[in-house]
Amino acid sequence: MLDSKDSLSAEPQLKHEIEKTRDMSDTLHPSTSLHDGSMMETQDTRNGQFHRSFSPRQVHIISLGSNIGSGVFIATGQALASGGPGNMVLAYGMVCSAVWAVLQSLSEMTIAFPVSGNYIDYADRWVDPALAFGAGFAEWLAWSAIVASEAGFFNVLVQYWAEGSLPLAATVTIFLAVCLFVFLLPNKAFAWFEYITSIIKIFLFLLIIVLALALVLGAGPNGYVHHGETWTDLPPFLNGFTGFANCALLAVWAVGDQVFIGIMGGEAESPRFSMAHATKLVPFRVNFIYMVSIAFITILVPSNDERLLSGSGVAASPFVIAVQDAGIPVVPSILNAGMICGVLAISAEGVYLSSRVLRTMAHQRLIPEVLAKVDSRGRPRWALVITSVFSAILSYIQLASGGLTVLNWLIAISSASFFTNWGIIAFTNWRFHCALKAQKDQLFTEIYGWKSTFWPTAPAWLMLVSLMLLACCVGCGVKPVGGLTFTAENFFQYTLGLWVIAGLTLAYKIIFRTPWRDPKTADCITGRRTLGAEEIMVLDRYYEQPWWRRFLTYVQLW
Repeated sequence: MLDSKDSLSAEPQLKHEIEKTRDMSDTLHPSTSLHDGSMMETQDTRNGQFHRSFSPRQVHIISLGSNIGSGVFIATGQALASGGPGNMVLAYGMVCSAVWAVLQSLSEMTIAFPVSGNYIDYADRWVDPALAFGAGFAEWLAWSAIVASEAGFFNVLVQYWAEGSLPLAATVTIFLAVCLFVFLLPNKAFAWFEYITSIIKIFLFLLIIVLALALVLGAGPNGYVHHGETWTDLPPFLNGFTGFANCALLAVWAVGDQVFIGIMGGEAESPRFSMAHATKLVPFRVNFIYMVSIAFITILVPSNDERLLSGSGVAASPFVIAVQDAGIPVVPSILNAGMICGVLAISAEGVYLSSRVLRTMAHQRLIPEVLAKVDSRGRPRWALVITSVFSAILSYIQLASGGLTVLNWLIAISSASFFTNWGIIAFTNWRFHCALKAQKDQLFTEIYGWKSTFWPTAPAWLMLVSLMLLACCVGCGVKPVGGLTFTAENFFQYTLGLWVIAGLTLAYKIIFRTPWRDPKTADCITGRRTLGAEEIMVLDRYYEQPWWRRFLTYVQLW
C-alpha cells in the first residue's frame, strides 16, 4: 500500500487547488474526463450535487470523535454485567478489530469513487441492485431508530440534573430542535457542529482514561489500589457463549458501523487525503483507546454490581460507578455534560447518514427519484425531510404506552443491520476487485493509488467477524442471557434486522428481476476521481516531510 502522506500543515494550499478545479469537475457528464492536469472526477449530476464541505482538518477531528455516544458510556456496563470481564475483553477486541477491516475495505473504494451514499452505491454497481436496496433500507431504518433512542437517553441525562421537573415531551422536543436545526443550514454548519462536539468528546475520553488510571492506583477519598480482584474473586466468564454473544452485540452498538466516515468521505474536499488518514487513525482510536477503557472498567467495577443493571441512565455507567465509589464529587456532572454532547453528535450523524443513504437509493432509482434532489446548498431536501419526520415520530413514540417496547425492537434492527452490512461491504469489496481484474483496470497502479494492506486479509477477516456476530445474534435469540427460556418474541427481537435485510433484498429481486452485475461490464467510471498535477505536487510535498511531522498530524487537535 502506498503511504497516505497525510499532513495538515499544507491544508490551505490543498484546499485552494481543490476549489480551483471544483467548478470544472462539477459540470462533467458521466462519460467525460479531464486530461489537462486537473483532478478528473466523472459525476452524474442529474439530481444536483453535494458540495465538498468537509476539510481535511474536520475529517481528521470528526474521525477521532465519531461514534462516541451512549453506547460507549452505558452499554459497557450492561456488557460487563452479562458477560463478565473475560467475555467483555474478548468480544470488544473482536469487534474493534473489525473496524480496521471495515475501513480498509471501504476506503479503497471510497478514495477511487468518492460518492455520497458510499457502499450502497457500490453494492448496486458491483453486486446487485436488490442487495443495495435491502442494505440501504436497513441502514436508513437503523440510524433513524438510533436518533430516536438517543432522544430517550438525552431525557435521562437531562433528568440527572432536572430531577423530574422537565416532562419527557419537553426534553424530546428540545433534543429534536437542536439536532435538526443544524440541517436547515448549509452543509458546512453540520461539519463544524460535528467538529466541535468531536473535540469535546475526545477530551472527555482522555479525561476518563487518566481518571481511570488514577482510580486503579487508589485516587479519591475512598479509593484503594486495585489488584485485579474483579477478575480473581468473581468468574471472569459469565453465561458461557450467550454472555460472550451479548457482549459482542453490545460492542457493535457501542462501536458503530463506521460507515459514517465513508459517507463523509464522499463529501470531503480531498477524499484521497482524508480517507487514507482516517483509515489509519480510526482503528488506532478504537482499538487502543476503547480497549484501554474496557480494561480499566473490568478492573474498577465488579461484574455483580447491581448498579450496572439499574437502567440506561448515567448512574449505570461503569465510569460513574467507579468515581462514586472513590468518593470524588463533581466529576459525574462533568461526565453527564460530555455525554449530552455525545448524544447530540451521534443523533446528528444519524440524520446525516440516513438522509444520504436515502438519497443514494433514489439517485440509483431503487426508490422514487424525486427524493434524490439536492438543493443549491448541497442538501438532499426531500431525503432530509422524510428522515427527520420519521425520526421525530419514533422519538415521540416513547411518550405512548408501550412505546419503549417498539423502540427496543427498532434498536435490535440497528444492531443486526450493522454487522450484516459489514458482511455486505466485505463481499462488495471482493466484487470490486473482480471488476477491476476483468476490465484490466490499472486503478491501483496510478500515482498515489490506494490499496488495502495485505488484500484480501481485510475483507476476509471482516466476513469472518460478521459470520461470528451472526452466530451471536442467533445464539442470544435462542438462549437469552440469564438462563431464561426460549420465546418467539425474544428470538425475533434479536433476529428481526436479519429478516428485514434478507426479506427486502429477496422481494426486490423477485419483483424487479434485478440483474446480477457482470464484472466485465460493471460501472467503473461514474464518480471516479483521479488526481491531477496540482494535488500530486501537494502530496509529493507531504511525503517529503520527516516522519515525525507526518505522525503529528494523527494526534494534533487543531
